[in-house]
Amino acid sequence: MDVNKLELLQKFALDQLEKVIMPFWRAYTPDNINNGFYGQVNLDLTPDFNAQKGLILNARLLWTFSSVYRKFHNRQDIELAIRAYTYLKEYFYDSEYSGYYWSLNPDGTPAETKKQIYAEAFVIYGFSEYYRINPDVNILQDAIDLFQLIEEHSFDTLDNGYIEACDRTWNELADLRLSAKDMNEKKSMNTHLHILEAYANLYRVWPDKILAEKLENLIFVFKDHIVSKQDHHLNLFFDEHWNSRSNLISYGHDIEASWLMYEAALVLGKKNVTDEIRGTCLKVADAALKGFRFPGALIYEDDRDGKHKDHLVEWWPQAEGIVGCLNAYALNGDEALVEKAAMFTKFIENYVVDHENGEWFFRVDLEGNPVRSYEKAGFWKCPYHNARACLEILQRVEELTG
Repeated sequence: MDVNKLELLQKFALDQLEKVIMPFWRAYTPDNINNGFYGQVNLDLTPDFNAQKGLILNARLLWTFSSVYRKFHNRQDIELAIRAYTYLKEYFYDSEYSGYYWSLNPDGTPAETKKQIYAEAFVIYGFSEYYRINPDVNILQDAIDLFQLIEEHSFDTLDNGYIEACDRTWNELADLRLSAKDMNEKKSMNTHLHILEAYANLYRVWPDKILAEKLENLIFVFKDHIVSKQDHHLNLFFDEHWNSRSNLISYGHDIEASWLMYEAALVLGKKNVTDEIRGTCLKVADAALKGFRFPGALIYEDDRDGKHKDHLVEWWPQAEGIVGCLNAYALNGDEALVEKAAMFTKFIENYVVDHENGEWFFRVDLEGNPVRSYEKAGFWKCPYHNARACLEILQRVEELTG
């Protein structure tokens, strides 16, 4: 075990949380005009007052402030967690049909009222984490209610898995896409991945028998349907019968899933499930690292036909790459994985961190030049991946070194 490298990873995580990531989100995202948080903050730290407020960003902010508070007990973080929870309940919650709106106008009125299951899952993720620092039974009930809504309206009782989206009234929706670049298919890897992490976090605070069954089922949905038997990358889009509809490879999702699957099995606490999923997790991590490029970055996307390449570097796969490497190292003891984790941190420090204005750039090229057309905070740009990676590093280094 290379203790020196692990200690450097630990220092990286502390520095990023204390000096780079959290100061930005505390200072520049609270919306003191319309409550809650701005829908977008630009690279120059100015808010976009016209940007819609997305459910994903707000739910992830709740998770982040809650999780960081649980570790460090900074009073400002619990105040911002309270702010995030209150805003979700007062503005995003659909009091007529239940569930949470996809987006709001800057003044807090509903913009897009659909129930995208990916985003609803993040609300469960945020609520269950908030409950860990504020054990109010009403917060837990909010998460349980949403779990039951997803099971009632999204779970496919015929072919297993979860349908992507519903309209405001929880009925069938023609356009199921999470974003414009996604395929309009009934099921996706991405939605299942984030239901998996949400249900695992809920199970930590609510070890319910039915939830346990659903969590175990999701783990095997990944093993049996989503992980390719041929190359161990994740298949991304499916029809309702689990026929794959895409040849794309998303290296960031591969490496993220490699540790989230194993974490879900650990939370479930059934040794036979953990033993069975372990090999799959290692194969997925190995497949993900085929996208690893010197000097230490994970490219965004390829396809299996060689017709599509997106080799720019987004912030979030780099964060997930560190955790995925440490998780795989804990499972197989391969020291090369610790070296790769250290390379990720050096690349992030040298090229992805915005040393002038804080936080991380959205995208850089392989030469490390930031793509300046992206926002610093926004609908998809949030602190959950990088803050979570730092928290995971601290926990995992502690476990590895005793």
